[in-house]
Amino acid sequence: MFKIPLIEAFGKDTWVKPFMKKYKSALILALFLGFLTFLSAGGLMFVSGYLISRAASRPENILMIYIPIVFTRGFGISRPVFRYLERLVSHNWVLKMTSKLRLKLYTTLETDGVFFKRHYRMGDILGMLAEDINHIQDLYLRTIFPTVIAWLLYIAIVIALGFYSWWFALVMAFLFFSLVVVLPLWSLIINGARQEKEKQLKSALYSELTDNVLGVSDWIFSQRGDEYVALHEENQARLLELQEKVRRFNNRRDFLVESIFGIIVVALVLWTSQTFIGNHGGDANWIAAFVLSVFPLVDAFNVLPSAAEETNRYKDSIVRLNELPTRPEVEPIKDFTGTTEIEIQNLSFTYPNTTKRVLDNLSLSLPVGHKLAILGRSGSGKSTLASLLRGDLVPSEGTIKIGGIETQRFGDTISEQIGVIQQTPYLFNTTILNNLRLGNQQATIEEAWEVLEKVGLRKLIESLPDGLDTMVDEAGLRFSGGERHRLALARLLLKDTPVILFDEPTVGLDPITEQALIDTFFETLNDKTIIWITHHLQGIEKMDQVIFIEEGQLEMSGSPKELAQTNPRYQQLKTIDEGRL
Repeated sequence: MFKIPLIEAFGKDTWVKPFMKKYKSALILALFLGFLTFLSAGGLMFVSGYLISRAASRPENILMIYIPIVFTRGFGISRPVFRYLERLVSHNWVLKMTSKLRLKLYTTLETDGVFFKRHYRMGDILGMLAEDINHIQDLYLRTIFPTVIAWLLYIAIVIALGFYSWWFALVMAFLFFSLVVVLPLWSLIINGARQEKEKQLKSALYSELTDNVLGVSDWIFSQRGDEYVALHEENQARLLELQEKVRRFNNRRDFLVESIFGIIVVALVLWTSQTFIGNHGGDANWIAAFVLSVFPLVDAFNVLPSAAEETNRYKDSIVRLNELPTRPEVEPIKDFTGTTEIEIQNLSFTYPNTTKRVLDNLSLSLPVGHKLAILGRSGSGKSTLASLLRGDLVPSEGTIKIGGIETQRFGDTISEQIGVIQQTPYLFNTTILNNLRLGNQQATIEEAWEVLEKVGLRKLIESLPDGLDTMVDEAGLRFSGGERHRLALARLLLKDTPVILFDEPTVGLDPITEQALIDTFFETLNDKTIIWITHHLQGIEKMDQVIFIEEGQLEMSGSPKELAQTNPRYQQLKTIDEGRL
């Protein structure tokens, strides 16, 4: 049994349908206005045809054609009015729906950022953002809307003709059925398969071109340049041949659509000629009315075949969106007033589509103000633990809580509890003051100067001609690495979060700058809970606890002093880090 791909994809859809249901009132209104637009267009031609015929018969009294004149004016005004209202409502509806889709997509990408970096290329992500959402928008504007309008008109035409002649209504039902069902289905089957093949050929061409361009020097050195060109010419020729078949099919199909409308017009002429037989100026005036009313309907029906064959493209977008990982929505915690004690109990995490545990049965307890250093090799699970702490990832097993609440439940408000300084803090192309106020929009100028004093940048900023109003270059490149870290720290001080997460903040800095920065961190954040992910042991003596994670498990834990005295592995790490080995 033949299945329409788009309908099959919609059956499993959890992205588009919820928003269509949510805004169904606006959708129904837009469809109704679209129906009224074509109804007004047909009514205008219907009344105009009658008026022309009636006026040509030299009526005895102008009042006899006054009512058709009024209807002509009414339909003439209502058509553009309904068209404008339909465009206003429909575009407002579709933009509202797609804006929610973009927000949902962004939230998915943002909350599962680590997953995407591991399993998707940047082009895939940009494709979802730019192409798939636009396809969903076109799904309504180019397929759903015209198809529903055409079906409403189809039903209205058959019912209206049924009042005059049931057998002629059946004839028109058959002819219009070929326009709303047969030709679109034919286009979907023939051109849909060709579009799928075209997509595969394009994908293969892109892959081959990328691989061959990257290795073009090998083709040249092996003196196979002509073979390289011939290979692409052959594949390109196949693609062009397929596209030409699609164009020829579309031309034949469009000719067939116009022919069917021609048959409808001829059938109406013959039927009305027999049905409305009378004197000149009598019932014969209805002949032009019925025949002319068909012409505005051409625009409603001739787009259906091309709309149907586009559904393959929309189907792919819906399938891709529904393949994205989703997390159950939870109400974010607001106005959290609990303590910021962190409890990690039997924590395990495995990335989707993998079997290896990145973290395996990890348990830790961090009281308020605790200073924890996390050591480990690359890939040991340190960054994953940081993502779990921020609530960006959900544990596969076990729990990770702040103040007794699981971190993923905080949502965006986690930034009120945990501040982060990464390897390369980002500064935006705006003033220094605006960059600082990202941490606290309500911060005063005096508070900004206070935090700059604490991080040792006040004199530098005061020496600049514009002071706090100095523009920061994109990414803050006018400042050194240590200065950017200090500005990021000042931003966090204005935010005043109780927990600070350092993700290797001193990588790439010279030893003197690194030590000065570490001293600044711990002097200004003495009362905060600090979680420090690092490879270097410089400044490690300032921590309350040091742990070493290997293969997702806790291999070493203790204070720096204890480990330096009793743990051979820590002693070796310390020796290597200090360059004494």
